[in-house]
Amino acid sequence: MGKFAKWVAGGLGWAFLGPIGGIIGFVVGSMLENENQPPNGHSYQPHGSASGQATQTTTGGYVMSLLVLVAAVMKADGKVLKSELNYVKDFFVRSFGADSAQEAVQLLRDLLNQNIPVQDVCRQIEKNMDYSARLQLLHFLFGIAQADGQVDVTEANLITQIAQQMGITGKDFESIKSMFIANTEAAYKILEIESTATNEEIKKAYRKMAMKYHPDKVSYLGEDFQNAAKEKFQKVNEAYEQLKKERSFA
Repeated sequence: MGKFAKWVAGGLGWAFLGPIGGIIGFVVGSMLENENQPPNGHSYQPHGSASGQATQTTTGGYVMSLLVLVAAVMKADGKVLKSELNYVKDFFVRSFGADSAQEAVQLLRDLLNQNIPVQDVCRQIEKNMDYSARLQLLHFLFGIAQADGQVDVTEANLITQIAQQMGITGKDFESIKSMFIANTEAAYKILEIESTATNEEIKKAYRKMAMKYHPDKVSYLGEDFQNAAKEKFQKVNEAYEQLKKERSFA
């Protein structure tokens, strides 16, 4: 059994409930039925409560939330490209291994055939998932949209709606967007400051953003996702180094 199936079998937490659970239920059930034995000899028992009481996001719940939103973004422009599927697969290969990547793409293909109530899904995520994890979801969605070399307007509009419905602030949205859509003030937007900021304000903003985007913020999801978060953290460092070079300060 690959990591992917183990995450799911280990519990989806709150993601098993509500619209996300409704979307993935039969797909996950089919996947687990094909496994010879659940991990640790236990049968699959989703965590959470029928009352919808929030619990900490499990890795399985995070992965399912991610793939549901990925499917929505991939469908937004009316076509699903091989480059987009390859981006997802490459991401999982780099982060979690070939077996997990294959399982994730298989599930994603099934999700692409379903109607996804994006607003309801986002509300469930906003209510139950911590802010740092939601920021990481947003970062990955932009990566998917850019997989074909550009972010389509329809995809960008949907990601904007997703960010708003997940409770992402405007500044944080522009910060992550600027990591993928180049503009003359991208470095400033990544650090969430204006181009008129002083050197000291830039230093202060860098320290703040470095803390906000630090991979340790999603460490509870496991080492694999913590490593995946390093890309976003690196973009903050690159923006800061760019401004230091342009302004010639240390």
